[in-house]
Amino acid sequence: MRTEKNLKMHELIGLYAKVEESTNPNQKGIEGRIVDETYHMLIIETSKGEKKIMKKGAKFRIKLNGKEIVINGDDINYRPHERIKKLIRRKGK
Repeated sequence: MRTEKNLKMHELIGLYAKVEESTNPNQKGIEGRIVDETYHMLIIETSKGEKKIMKKGAKFRIKLNGKEIVINGDDINYRPHERIKKLIRRKGK
């Protein structure tokens, strides 16, 4: 089950997200549902179409179970299926 403590290790597709900070100032404030995720990007479906947001250098406000959680994009800048292994290893250090 996804919680705010383990959200970084779970699937993000389907969750509502808003870009809080980005190295690209034009991307700040973009919000919508996460429809895909790659190694370096989150793809967010907005009312104006899909927007590709670089994870590195960005912060995302993600809604989960009625709460809003801010995630640093640098912390999730992995392939989705590899993120669990890498974050568990980092947690153990």
